[in-house]
Amino acid sequence: MSITDKESKVCIRIGNFDDAESILDIQRDVITENKYLISLPEEFDKTLDHQRTRIQRILENKRETLIVAEKDEKVIGFIVFESPNRKRLSHTGSFETMIHRDYRGIGIGKMLISELLTWARENPLIEKVSLGVFSTNKRAISLYKSMGFEEEGRKNKEIKIGEKEYADDILMYKFV
Repeated sequence: MSITDKESKVCIRIGNFDDAESILDIQRDVITENKYLISLPEEFDKTLDHQRTRIQRILENKRETLIVAEKDEKVIGFIVFESPNRKRLSHTGSFETMIHRDYRGIGIGKMLISELLTWARENPLIEKVSLGVFSTNKRAISLYKSMGFEEEGRKNKEIKIGEKEYADDILMYKFV
């Protein structure tokens, strides 16, 4: 699979082992923003070897995938879908997505999620796609709802942002 949006010249493709460093760079950049991720910057300890091992595991699992967005041969965002290693949950999985700050707000997230949903619909092993999102991330919530995701539940005050400042963890899903 490789889809190119002619207007923006963004290529959406299955990620590979060689994308590990670019993905790690995006993760490091996004986590330093300290906005919508559970991990704090000082807790981020992923290494290139860890990233390569994770990508290899994902690529070898028929219930998981890694999709990247590329512009001018540079990875600018990714979405990773992982499925639990339990038989009764094997029809499900959840995703995380990160986009380099210079490329947000132009439809890259929507392109990645669309491609993930296409992959999931074509995968006979996957029936349900899920995610968790900070209640303060209004833009992301709006995108997910526009793509047919529904709120499934909410963990109230699950994320402590600061002294007496909290966000709910909103659980969303879509059956494919």
